[in-house]
Amino acid sequence: MKQDFPVQDGATFVVTRGDSVTAWALSPISEQYYPGEPSLAEDRVNYRFINGFVDVGTLPCRVALFRELAERRPVLETDWEVESLHLPGANRRVEFSRFRHRPTRLARWCRTILVPATDGDYRFDIVTCGGVHIWVDGQLLAAFEPYTRNKEQRREISLPLRAAGSEVTILTEEMAERDTNWYFEMSLVSDVTLAIRLPGAVAPADSAALKSLADSVRPEGDVVGASGLKLVFDAPVAESVAVSVTIQPTSHAEGAILECELELQAGATELQVCAGGVLPDGYHLVELVFSAGAARVMRKIGCAVLAVTTPTWLGAALDQRKRLALDYVASHGEVRMGTALALLASGRQDDARLRPIIETTLDAIEERRDCSDFVMVPLLWALMQYGERIPADLAARARRAVLDYRYWVDEPGNDVMWFWSENHVLCFHVSQLLAGQWLGDERFSTAGRLGTEQAELGRIRLGKWFDAVEHDGLAEWNSAAYYPIDFIGLLALAELTDGAIAERARALLDRLFTMIALHTLGGVPAGSMGRAYDKELRAGSLTELAPFAAVAFGRGWLNAGVAALPQFLLAQYAPPAGLVRYAEPGADEAFEAHYVQGHDEAARLALYKTANVQLSSTVDGRPGAGGHQQHIMDVRFAAHPFARAWINHPGEDDPWGQNRPSYWAGNGVLPRVAQSANVTLMLYDLGEKVRIGFTHAYLSSEGIDQRLVDGNWLIARSGDGLVGFGASGPISAVAQGPGAGREYRVTGTRAGWVAIVADGSGPDAFDAFRRYLAGVDLSFDAEAMVLTLQRPDQPTLSLDWHSGLAVDGVVEEFPNRTVVPKVVGTKPFRI
Repeated sequence: MKQDFPVQDGATFVVTRGDSVTAWALSPISEQYYPGEPSLAEDRVNYRFINGFVDVGTLPCRVALFRELAERRPVLETDWEVESLHLPGANRRVEFSRFRHRPTRLARWCRTILVPATDGDYRFDIVTCGGVHIWVDGQLLAAFEPYTRNKEQRREISLPLRAAGSEVTILTEEMAERDTNWYFEMSLVSDVTLAIRLPGAVAPADSAALKSLADSVRPEGDVVGASGLKLVFDAPVAESVAVSVTIQPTSHAEGAILECELELQAGATELQVCAGGVLPDGYHLVELVFSAGAARVMRKIGCAVLAVTTPTWLGAALDQRKRLALDYVASHGEVRMGTALALLASGRQDDARLRPIIETTLDAIEERRDCSDFVMVPLLWALMQYGERIPADLAARARRAVLDYRYWVDEPGNDVMWFWSENHVLCFHVSQLLAGQWLGDERFSTAGRLGTEQAELGRIRLGKWFDAVEHDGLAEWNSAAYYPIDFIGLLALAELTDGAIAERARALLDRLFTMIALHTLGGVPAGSMGRAYDKELRAGSLTELAPFAAVAFGRGWLNAGVAALPQFLLAQYAPPAGLVRYAEPGADEAFEAHYVQGHDEAARLALYKTANVQLSSTVDGRPGAGGHQQHIMDVRFAAHPFARAWINHPGEDDPWGQNRPSYWAGNGVLPRVAQSANVTLMLYDLGEKVRIGFTHAYLSSEGIDQRLVDGNWLIARSGDGLVGFGASGPISAVAQGPGAGREYRVTGTRAGWVAIVADGSGPDAFDAFRRYLAGVDLSFDAEAMVLTLQRPDQPTLSLDWHSGLAVDGVVEEFPNRTVVPKVVGTKPFRI
């Protein structure tokens, strides 16, 4: 039943002109599978891969949605349960972005009470990804339904509000096609002050307490170790708060890792969730529900778990390392097809995990979930190599699933599988080739072709893919998230096919391992990346690329990642000999590397590396353009797996957000960048209407032995590695919230940054480096957009927004504009 919500009830917030209305009572989310009618899609793949959103046309689910929207008239619903509250905090949007592997219709009701000083019409700016309907005091006053996928649209609206308080209800909806930006933002345009009251018996004290907890919550430290997972908060609560905790994997594995009901005691600023050893190694999603009185607030954060922070030596021989790792993943791998492949290859087909893994894999393939191409390849490997070990009923079901699958956009479908990015294109083409090769005389139902025809098409399309990446390099360069996906396809081609395709796969594998060795330090693959998420940056040792490096080069970490690793462990392929010299430089060695990656030289990569520290940058790029997932500059220390630093411009408000770009992964606005040996220079011009008016540096809380903010410098030491981040303005350390102890900001829409790395040993190294930096002059001309660095007894470096890097006044060209790395030995810069 509809309740009467008197204005005097509920928590009160205030907004003024330009502020967003972020206090809302929320219904549960409605989700509906919504596929539309199967159809063919336009083949827009031109094999010129880019980092960013690709316009793929209107998929069947959205065609069906537009047809429905043309006729429907939403009816106001008022009797829904308040599931939780959305309170003012880091995010100015009311955001519910998420990932759905199948086409899913999403909807949620939001309600608040707006109280002006006088009755009247008030102007608001409404921004949405999806669509919104807005009711005021029961009357529908606005309908805005652009539904442009992952691209926000804006409209100004007028709402009549009563001084006694007007109830505003919003129905927010979206059509989820895999990664889905779903939000609205309603900001006040009128030059007035409004009070906001949450409807219902929500005590202001309860609301304020939950707001503080949700804003500030984070794990203690960057990594959960022997002491277990502890949540920390900025301030104590006056009354006890109930906390529901659900921990989920961030990988494609399914099922909760841990669920518990806890209580944050009055006066406490810490909450122990579990003891050490309870959570498996990995980067996990922590879903929290804070409850006090009638108020409930939800929050999602990340946490990294790593029991052992010292890299393991896996042995001198590659075969030995492969056997050790295969045994590990067969015992500890995620519940996905790679583990089943390891079990079958190890003769452990009686393992109780085998059947549910294969069943889950077939569910994904039969339902054509996004990313099912990633598991189709190892399934085909298992069927082709170990088919007699698979239970007969599952083998028959798998055979049918392979014949019925949709392998490309020229075959009808109503799914949201992503056919257009570099890694998916490869996996779909490999799947088509292998499936056709395996079942050559069978008719594939969706395509209507024989297997031999499918195989030939797959081979032709793979030729185009190889032509592109052999010429351009990879758009997803150095990506700890997507190199393993490339390995899915390339290792299968190298092992299960022959001729030119197999040879090209092996050659590209050699290049990939060379680039991985160049950017691996202390057992952790790092460096600038074409596509990165928070987990790749915060927890490199927990990515699946880390065990690839450990097996290839001898030292590092094994983990539960099995998207592609079992294929590497079973394949005859071996990386080129001698790459360990890049992965583990000697104590008195340093080297620089330069090469390009991506279409039209999307990334000109520069690397400086010693045994203690490496500096990696993407030079030039597209300065001033909107970013995506490009990780532009990176500092990695050898002394600890989590010791890392970088500079970026946030792509969203929320430090725990998952947009592309996010707060830490990628850039909202791309910088101009140059690197000369151990120095990177960066220029940011964010524009006049930028959403977030600061740039910032991340410096991990783990593995850093000394740190200091000294005016315009942030100085740090990890082991015998040193870094100095200099800026065009004062550097401010963030003291509260998720950034506390790791975030350092510089305000302003135009800014210059410099990163200088060095080696230094002994107790005086940090102070000596600080004295060195005191003699460095960093100047910034904001009008001309030129950053100049003068160092004692070294060339003067300047970065011009228009002309790039100059050394002692002479413009310097990028030294190697080919996709093959040019590596030059040098001496470490020592303090």
